[in-house]
Amino acid sequence: MADHPELLAEMSAVGQMGTQERLKHAQKRRAQQLKKWAQFEKEVLGRKARADKKKKPGGRKERHVLFPDNIRLLEAACRNDVEEVRHLLLSGVDPNLCNEDGLTALHQCCIDDFGDIAELLLEAGADVNTCDSELWTPLHAAATCGHLHLVELLIEKGANLLAVNSDGNMPYDLCEDEMTLDYIETTMADQGITQETIEEARSAVERAMVDDIRRLLKEGVDLNTPLDHRATLLHIASANGYLEAAELLLEHKASMSVQDSDGWQPLHAAACWGQVHLVELLVAHGADLNGKSVLDETPLDVCADEEVRAKLLELKHKHDAIMKSHDKHKSLLQRRTSSAGSRGKVVRRVSVTERTNLYRKEHEKEAIVWQRMEQRESEGEGEDEDRQTDAELQRPVPVSQIQQDPVVEAAGPGGSPGQEAAPQRNGTAHPKHLYSKRLDRSVSYQLATQEELSTEKAHHTLADLKRQRAAAKLQRLQAEDFSASPGEAPNSVYYTAASGEPGLLKLTAPAEENPVEKKRCCTVM
Repeated sequence: MADHPELLAEMSAVGQMGTQERLKHAQKRRAQQLKKWAQFEKEVLGRKARADKKKKPGGRKERHVLFPDNIRLLEAACRNDVEEVRHLLLSGVDPNLCNEDGLTALHQCCIDDFGDIAELLLEAGADVNTCDSELWTPLHAAATCGHLHLVELLIEKGANLLAVNSDGNMPYDLCEDEMTLDYIETTMADQGITQETIEEARSAVERAMVDDIRRLLKEGVDLNTPLDHRATLLHIASANGYLEAAELLLEHKASMSVQDSDGWQPLHAAACWGQVHLVELLVAHGADLNGKSVLDETPLDVCADEEVRAKLLELKHKHDAIMKSHDKHKSLLQRRTSSAGSRGKVVRRVSVTERTNLYRKEHEKEAIVWQRMEQRESEGEGEDEDRQTDAELQRPVPVSQIQQDPVVEAAGPGGSPGQEAAPQRNGTAHPKHLYSKRLDRSVSYQLATQEELSTEKAHHTLADLKRQRAAAKLQRLQAEDFSASPGEAPNSVYYTAASGEPGLLKLTAPAEENPVEKKRCCTVM
């Protein structure tokens, strides 16, 4: 047989061969291979024979396969071999032996309806209330399968009718055969079992767990300590639907992100075993709906119950919507609080329109305050003072003062100088509105004497304020009278606070200038 390098070297030559030549070459190589294999087997057998000769003259011992007693008993019960089961029991095999799932031979007989072997096991001392890894008793198995005669046998031997498995079910909960169910319910009634008794039996395991949790809290034990398969107490409560125990654990800060050996969080356990109330509780406390196990499975992936699956989808959609809203709000806040230059603050410039609106609102609020004060004062003793002040404000200017005052040259509504001011409704000058112009009010306060402004600031009646304004306006008129020069142009326009708004001015059109005559700059023109 050629070596590997030799075969590689001849590949180019084989590629140039025809079909028949290649076939003959392959047959030749195959014959060489078989010859070498036969030689190898011969050498192996020779070495084995020489090794046997070196052993003792007694020859080699036969080896037998032995199985443990629990496997032998379960296998014989599955085959319904009554004689072998009897032989094993007589030889001292324990009838309560079980496999890795906690399944005993009595469980198997109740599933397969092997009454004879069940009687043998019970007579040999098998526990009628033994439980497997999911807390199923033989009565659970017999009731589920509807084997009436086995149910009668087990109850006669003292089976517990209130036994609760890991799913919270009793034997009568799992029974669908009408005759078997009727017998079980009749027996429960004969034993005086009521609905209250049933509910107490269902919650007994959870109550025991709650008591254990409270004891651990008093001892200061960490509630997140891993147990079998690295599962915590919250894993167990979530898988079994123990709502009270889970609430107690969450109240004392039990972790919802801790993982067991499979990478499952408590929410995985609640979703897998269809505990919808625990799913809602865990999600409400912030459990991760997108948590991944070792196999990258989320709680939604391991959920088989349609109701729980629908609830998980609903909660996931709500959670995604809330997170999206939070992210949007967070990005908006980041944009608003972005740094401006080196100051790290937001500089917000107020437009002219906004400032105008702000001032207008302030004026409106101030007017409302004054109106309310006027209403209060008008109801009390200030009515006489108000009338007196109004009379002072509406008092006409004397004729002698008008003749001496250059204000008589003020333009009337027509705009011609020298025309008298427009008459008002009562024959007196129309008083200017107190809130019409902020500038006039500030000037009037500036012209007020120190004695008037030094009155009591803690309490001003409307009459006092009106007197102050009237005095300030009169002083301003006198100041304007003294400051006016006698040689002032006749077409200058004046107006007072008593004359209302200024009249329209008559504007004359500009005179047209005569066009300048163009002079010739040279003889050509």
